[in-house]
Amino acid sequence: MNITASMVKELREKTGAGMMDCKKALQECDGDMEKAIDWLREKGIAKAAKKSGRIAAEGLTRVAVEGNTGVVFEVNSETDFVAKNDQFIELLDTIQTVLLAAKPADEAAALALDVNGDTLETVIANATATIGERISFRRVAVIEKSDDETFGSYMHMGGKISALVVLKGGNAEVAKDIAMQVASMAPQYISRDHMPQDFIDHEKSIQLEILKNDESLNSKPENVLKGIVEGRLSKSLQDVSLIDQVFFKNPDQKVAQFLKEANAEVVTFVRYVVGEGIEKREENFAEEVMSQISGK
Repeated sequence: MNITASMVKELREKTGAGMMDCKKALQECDGDMEKAIDWLREKGIAKAAKKSGRIAAEGLTRVAVEGNTGVVFEVNSETDFVAKNDQFIELLDTIQTVLLAAKPADEAAALALDVNGDTLETVIANATATIGERISFRRVAVIEKSDDETFGSYMHMGGKISALVVLKGGNAEVAKDIAMQVASMAPQYISRDHMPQDFIDHEKSIQLEILKNDESLNSKPENVLKGIVEGRLSKSLQDVSLIDQVFFKNPDQKVAQFLKEANAEVVTFVRYVVGEGIEKREENFAEEVMSQISGK
């Protein structure tokens, strides 16, 4: 497979590894980005895989709460300029209203919702025609809580990141703090107990390969090596476990300790980042101008 400069650049941004290491990793893995990340980690060249995906598409996320219903959704545009447009913001307001009222099960159900005689899909299509850029409704999560539970929500940079959490116990202030933790520290699971076994097994295999490639450990007894693997695995999993993360307001305290003191427990959380996992088209304006001049 032909390994392009853009592929190498992307892998370097994801791992922090050198250009030549990234190129070799992609060659060894036939251009598979995720396998190349693992390959670099196994060789000890990349410290950790970045799981957030390629952040590229523009637009906004939004989190809103009404009674016992909370919604988080994302609407994409082609440029950040349009995402700040009043018409775009009004569209998000409309979408928020119908989502909270109808509580759709998924994106398809959301797009079929009635908005003053039109479907939401038609409203978005009309916005595309009016604004002059492709507008797309990408995803939605509807969360219901019970009366004895508390919502915490937070939007960063006007909606570049949105987080919604549900707590049992605690209060609104504690819930807001946990939502800010989720937004800023990007946990993937509430705790290790919530992680799928295949996710844990995959992380363990990475740590085993790293150990195999560390010649300084070759002479260590098997029980010592096992302890090292478990220690490294535990550290790796802590980074993606909400309750095991360092609390953003107090570097001397874990989230679990903060929750215990507040007599609170995390029931669930959702975190959306604009453009997460979407590859952005690369623009080369110099080439575009030259092609127009030459008539190509």
